[in-house]
Amino acid sequence: MHTISKNFEVFFTKRVNSFIKRIKCHVLADKAALNGSYRHLGDYTDFQSAIAGDYSELKEGQELAKTWEASMIHLTGAVPSEWRGKRVVAELDFNAEGFVFDANGKTIQGITNCSVFDFEFSRDLVTISESASGGESVELYIEASTVQPWGIKPAEYPDTEPDDPDRYGVGKVIAHRFRLRVFDQEIFDLLMDTEVLFDLYTSLPEASVRRAQILHGINQAIDVYGEGRGDANAARAILKPYLEAPANASAISTATVGHAHIDTAWLWPIRETVRKSARTFANQLRLMEKYPDYVFGASQPQHYQMIKDHFPDLYEEIKAAHKRGQWELQGGMWVEADCNLISGESMVRQFLHGKNFFMDEFGEDVRNLWIPDVFGYSAAMPQIMQLSGVDTFLTQKISWSQFTDFPYHTFNWRGIDGSEVLTHFPPANTYNANLRSSQTNHAQEHFKEKHFLPEFITLFGVGDGGGGPREDFIEYGKRQANLEGAAKIHFDSAQNFFDRLQTHREKLPVWHGELYLEYHRGTYTTQAQVKRKNRLLEQRMRELEMLYSLAGHENYPRETFDDMWKQILVNQFHDIIPGSSINIVYEETNKQYDDLLDQCDQLQDAFAEKVMNADADSLSLFNSLSNTYNGEIILPEGWRGVEGHATQIENDRCVLNIEIPALSTVVLKKANDAASLSTVTELVLENDLIRYEFNPDGQLISAYDKEIEREVLEQGQVGNVFSLYHDRPLNYDAWDIDIYYENEFTASASAVMAPVVQQGPVRSRLNVELAVGDSKITQQISLPHGTKRLDFDTTVDWREKHEMLRVAFPVDVHVDHAKFDIQYGYTQRPTHRNTDWDIARFEVCAHKWVDLSDSGYGVALLNNCKYGHKLFNNVIDLCVLRSPTWPDPEADTGVHHLRYAFLPHADDLVHADVQREAHNFNQVPVQFAGYANDLTGLPISASSNDVHVAVIKQAEKENAWIVRLVEEKGKHSKIDLSLAQSAEVHVCDLMEWHDKEALPHDGNLSLRLKPFEIRTLKIKA
Repeated sequence: MHTISKNFEVFFTKRVNSFIKRIKCHVLADKAALNGSYRHLGDYTDFQSAIAGDYSELKEGQELAKTWEASMIHLTGAVPSEWRGKRVVAELDFNAEGFVFDANGKTIQGITNCSVFDFEFSRDLVTISESASGGESVELYIEASTVQPWGIKPAEYPDTEPDDPDRYGVGKVIAHRFRLRVFDQEIFDLLMDTEVLFDLYTSLPEASVRRAQILHGINQAIDVYGEGRGDANAARAILKPYLEAPANASAISTATVGHAHIDTAWLWPIRETVRKSARTFANQLRLMEKYPDYVFGASQPQHYQMIKDHFPDLYEEIKAAHKRGQWELQGGMWVEADCNLISGESMVRQFLHGKNFFMDEFGEDVRNLWIPDVFGYSAAMPQIMQLSGVDTFLTQKISWSQFTDFPYHTFNWRGIDGSEVLTHFPPANTYNANLRSSQTNHAQEHFKEKHFLPEFITLFGVGDGGGGPREDFIEYGKRQANLEGAAKIHFDSAQNFFDRLQTHREKLPVWHGELYLEYHRGTYTTQAQVKRKNRLLEQRMRELEMLYSLAGHENYPRETFDDMWKQILVNQFHDIIPGSSINIVYEETNKQYDDLLDQCDQLQDAFAEKVMNADADSLSLFNSLSNTYNGEIILPEGWRGVEGHATQIENDRCVLNIEIPALSTVVLKKANDAASLSTVTELVLENDLIRYEFNPDGQLISAYDKEIEREVLEQGQVGNVFSLYHDRPLNYDAWDIDIYYENEFTASASAVMAPVVQQGPVRSRLNVELAVGDSKITQQISLPHGTKRLDFDTTVDWREKHEMLRVAFPVDVHVDHAKFDIQYGYTQRPTHRNTDWDIARFEVCAHKWVDLSDSGYGVALLNNCKYGHKLFNNVIDLCVLRSPTWPDPEADTGVHHLRYAFLPHADDLVHADVQREAHNFNQVPVQFAGYANDLTGLPISASSNDVHVAVIKQAEKENAWIVRLVEEKGKHSKIDLSLAQSAEVHVCDLMEWHDKEALPHDGNLSLRLKPFEIRTLKIKA
């Protein structure tokens, strides 16, 4: 080879590329035909029922199935006798994902072809024999589905017409190739040698000696190989010294973990995830047979449960691989859940059910949280992880950040209560690595702790149904175990890596507070019905568990609650509840939610029949909150008054204001004395505490606090303004909101008829009907007596595409930080945009409330089903609805019901009643119509505005009661509990596995909790 100038280098580089393409074609040699037939595949219960039925002849090039269909393909043939001693494979390309079985139904592996996103993710070879005898028969069954690694091909342009048959995407099963081939192992090995070295060449500095030597060596090997099917062994001999050169002394090591991120649903429904998991897991089991030092890991116990239920033989193989150390259980959550939108208790249950599954099925306590693709991480998580026995956390998604560069790859993450967990972000910035040296060297160079940490982690494999690592990925890794110029690769488990990392923990920096993802801000709002029903179910499950703790252990429906919770947890997966899945996913999810809510009603009715006394003229109201409930109740149909209470009729329903002590019951008796509403002309809602004035468009033009004697709104500004904005993010339609939407205001809602003010003994209200764009908004704005809280009961008939609806309140409170409700606590965020970090948080997630307060006064905005917020300067802005068209063209089209409330208050958040009001606003008392009981007998009784009794339930595995207490104010707080004198009380962890300190008591127990502390008690009577 000539002396390498720059021009010659380009020339010889092109030669290498051409050579690699050429020998790829030589890996597969001779071919032999297979006979094919197929049948359309519907639902089936087992392999025998799947293969039973009439088959049609199948030829290469034939179309078998269309979108969301599946086929069972039957292939038969024989290995030619002249192939004796050779490695024989089946080459199977059906333009789809498929699962290959032998004639007896044993799972062999998955195949993947024609990925929508990357053809390099194809996996189309199935080994028939490593060394054929020649003449042996071949019989295979392939279940082939139109769903590919990333679903079916999405519509080319998301703004499709409703009658477009391809609106939801298109996919086909096509029999491109099905044949037997000889696999030339020598040429494959040469290909691996060449690809590893050439990829290393591309990653080295241009002036590098090693780079020049590699290019020279590969070109020498090409000379030796020759034309046609050349001399692979001679070419490999040339390359051998280059592959044996040891790594630099300063090279960092990377623990490489086989991985296959599988979305529980996304561009496919959950039923397809059963197949995706099975294909992927079978692939990895086959690779383990060939590579005994290879380790693969998988998270999400829900996926293991699917395999256990549908592929029991495969499940037993997984258990055997785990036992011998080649299969790693990863992540303590039931699924890789969204960590912004789910409640604190939902997060606890993700760990409770996830870790219990792994312990029960495999006898292992999984100590890491594994959520590489989740869209941001709440500051409440470190404490929940720590109390769940999870001490390490891995994600990759933060590398996506839009405006800033996260400063660490390895650090201690500190939550709102001070708890810390060891955290690592893979510096390859992908969870789909292929172990090419250009990738691992990039990771090594950009590893932010490379100056003092000797190791980082790399997750490699094809995700989303692509089947995990391929054979060539493992071959790349083996060749780079100790290779000059490359990071040192070794196959290992993630937990081993984390254990080694723990020894460096004291040297690591600390990150305080949330890990905010500077993307996917639209997921706080998209698919609003799913978010609303999830919150309803979180609240209903809390009520039901508490109620059934009144019924005794023998009547507690533990298995039913377990099943219900697991269904809720599945739908909290990070592409379901955020709103980023296809239409069919939400058809199924909403149906599941509706069924679960019906089941909640049935369980409540069953409880009443078992525990309570029937009385047709009575209504029992149970307050499940640990603070006094003081607010409005809408009574059941047919009630026209209540003895001893002022009531009024609204929309043919009776309304009253009532006070119910914490964790207590009030029984009401029917009367017939409800007042009718009177109509007034002045657009004012007023009581002894506050006066609200409105304009004809339902906008708030004044909010005068009589008690404090001040105007609440910013001078000259109006509140409750519905604004419509164009909403076309640059990427990821359902996921993203981009900051330039603020410049694309299109209209404000205006009245379509004159508003009406009505007054009664319980509350006054303003009824308004508005229009904006093609959508309609109706509101009942009500002010109860005795409160400053202004409630907005809102219905939106939403008919927009690529528009966003927001409602805003500019207030006369100017501070540089606001407070936001998150899981089991709150966090602070800036109201200014001083830095890139501040600008990036132009849209943030909050749960039941946001609050803007100075030291003496503040305003909160409460909600019952919304999460997206913007607090910029002194404006509180709630994102109501969005209308993306991809991946679901119908996202959020239709009628939506929501409630929010404007709450001025004296003092700052800590000394105000914002959190109590938010609980009351979201979790109204449980109604038992036709029953009269003072429900008593809870394991504890308590009352506190500072410490929230979040849970009272039966223990998971024993006849004990679990009480979960949460300090909500962010200060040292006290709660007094009353309980049976004979009860034995221990503090326990969130898993309920370990009883800690015993708490002696005499029937009264006073506890002091630290700021934001979560404390779980186990009570044995």
